Amino acid sequence: MQNSQENASLPINLSSEIAESKSGEFWSLGGVPVRRIGFGTKRLAGGDGGGADVQDRAIALLRRVVELGVNHLDTAEFYPSYGRSGGTDFESLGWANDVLRRALAPYPEELVIATKVGPTKHGLARPDQLRELVESDLRVLGVDSLDLVYLRQAGLESIAEHFGALAELQAKGMIRHLGVSNVRVPHLQEALEIAPVIAVQNRYSVGFGRANDEILQLCGELGIAFIPFFTLTAESREGGGVPDSGPVQEIADRHGATVAQVRLAWTLSRGDHVLAIPGTSSAQHLEENLRAADLALSPEDVAVLDSLVD
Repeated sequence: MQNSQENASLPINLSSEIAESKSGEFWSLGGVPVRRIGFGTKRLAGGDGGGADVQDRAIALLRRVVELGVNHLDTAEFYPSYGRSGGTDFESLGWANDVLRRALAPYPEELVIATKVGPTKHGLARPDQLRELVESDLRVLGVDSLDLVYLRQAGLESIAEHFGALAELQAKGMIRHLGVSNVRVPHLQEALEIAPVIAVQNRYSVGFGRANDEILQLCGELGIAFIPFFTLTAESREGGGVPDSGPVQEIADRHGATVAQVRLAWTLSRGDHVLAIPGTSSAQHLEENLRAADLALSPEDVAVLDSLVD
C-alpha cells in the first residue's frame, strides 16, 4: 500500500498475548492473511458526547488495535460519527476515515482497510457518481489505491451498472479488490459475472434469524469472505450496545464470558470464511472482543443460539 508519510509506520504486533491466542486464526482477504476478528470504525467516536479529546482518544484506540495484531479494519465515509469537540456536539460523515489516516498512515503492509461506497446524504449514488466517492476515500485515507471497496446497495433489483462502474475503477488501479454489501444471492451472482468478489457484507447475528444463511453458505463454497454487520447490535441496530437476552446471558455466565463474546464466538462458528468486525470506542471492550476467539461454544450452546429470533 502506498501512503502519505504522516507518522512512522506502526508495526502490527503478532506476538502480543491476545494475538497469540485462538484469534490467530486467519482468512486470506485479497491475498493478505487477516485475523478473523477485525475492527469496525463506526463506533469509534463513542455515543455519549465523547469529550473534547474525542479525536485523540480515537487515534490512541486505533493504534492499540494495530498493536494487538488486528490487521483488518472496516470503515466508510458515510458512517455518521458522533462526538463532542470544544464543547460543541458534532456529526461528521468523514470523521472516521480522517482519524484513521491520522492514527495509522503510513499503513503497515499487512493491514487491510476495507471501505464502502454507495449511500450518500441524498440517497444511493448513481453509477456515474461512484468515482467521486472512491476518489474521496483515496484522498481522505491518504492512499493511491484502496485495498477493498464494497458496493453497498439499497433497493436495487440489479447491481450490474453500479458494480460495473467499480470494476472499471479497479481496472484503472484505484481499487485492489471488490466486495458487495446488503445483497441477495442473485446480486452476488450478477457481480461475479462482472469481476471477482472477495467479500460479502450483510446483516447477520444471533437472534436475527436465518435470512442470510443461503448467501453465507454460498460464500463458503466459493471461497468468499462473509463479514456480518450488526453482529453485536441485532435489535438495536444503529443504537449500539448489546441486546439483552436471557439465553445468551446464561451461556455467557457458564463460560465466564461477556454476552458480546458469546455473540462473536457464535459468529465465528458459522464457518472459517466468516469474519467479524466489532466496533467500539473502549479499549477494554476492544480487548474483550478479541478474546471472543478463545471462547469454545459447545454444540448445545450453538443450538440454543441458532434457535433465537428477536
